[in-house]
Amino acid sequence: MKMRSWLFAPGDSERKMEKAVEGAADVVIFDLEDAVAIENKPQARRMVRDFLEANPDAREQIFVRVNPLDGPHTLDDLAAIMPGKPGGIMLPKAYGRQDVEALDKYLSALEVANGIENGSTLVIVLLTEVAECMFHAGDFKGAPRLVALTWGAEDLADSIGASTNRNPDGSFTFTYELARSMCLLGAATAGVPAIETIQSDFRDTEGLKTRAENVRRAGFRGMLAIHPAQVEVINEAFTPGDEEIAEAREIVGLFEANPGAGTIGWKGGMLDRPHLSRARQLLSQIDWD
Repeated sequence: MKMRSWLFAPGDSERKMEKAVEGAADVVIFDLEDAVAIENKPQARRMVRDFLEANPDAREQIFVRVNPLDGPHTLDDLAAIMPGKPGGIMLPKAYGRQDVEALDKYLSALEVANGIENGSTLVIVLLTEVAECMFHAGDFKGAPRLVALTWGAEDLADSIGASTNRNPDGSFTFTYELARSMCLLGAATAGVPAIETIQSDFRDTEGLKTRAENVRRAGFRGMLAIHPAQVEVINEAFTPGDEEIAEAREIVGLFEANPGAGTIGWKGGMLDRPHLSRARQLLSQIDWD
C-alpha cells in the first residue's frame, strides 16, 4: 500500500470523514482519541462503524486511531469498530513492543468474532508520545501486524513537563529532533516505513513542502496530515521525481551490467553497494500502475 499521506478526520464528524475518503490521501485515519471529547466517544464509535459498513470499498484505506491501551476506552473502541472491518489501527501513546503484542491479541479475537481474516487488520504505532517509549524505539522488529512507525511531539512535551517543544525560530528543540531520529532508526530496524509527524499550521504549505522534502531525504516515507489542503503537498514531496528515478535506474543498470563489481566509476566519482541499495529503495517507491 502507498503510505505517503495519512490524513486525520475526527470520528464524530460524518462530513469530515466523507471528505477525507473522497480526497487524495493514501491513508485516512478516523480519530477516536484526541479529536473526540470523552462524552462523544460512544457516538463517534458508532459513526465510524456505520461509515465503514456503508463504504466497504474504502475499508483498506481507512485506519482508526483508538484510545491508548493504558486508559479505559480502548476495548470499547475496538469492540465497536471491528464489525466494520477497518483496514488498520493506529495505536497512540505506546510504551513499547508489549503494547503492540497486546493489541494483536485483542484484534485476533475480534477478527474471529467478526469473520475477518486473521492478521489482516494492520497497525501503525505512534512512538515517543510517552517518554518511556523513547528507550524502546528499536524493539519493534517482527512485531505483529506492524506496517509503519510514526512519532508525536505534542504529547511528548506533556509527558516530560516541557512548556514548549520549539526553538525561537520555530524548529523543534533537541529532544524532539531526537524523537524524530529514534522513530526513523526504529522503523529501519523493524523494516517498516517511518512516517513524519503532523505540521499543525495547515495554511503554511510552503513550509510543509520544505519540511516534507527534507524528511524524505532523511529517510521518511510519508507524513501525517491534519487538513485536506496538506495532502497534495505531501504526496508530491514523497513521490520521487523524474530525475531521481532516471538516476536510480542508471545506477541499478550499471551494477546489473557489472555483477561482480564492488565499486563502479560514475560521473567523476565512485559508486558502491550502498548506492545500489538506495537506488533500489527509491525505485520501490514508484507506483508502477
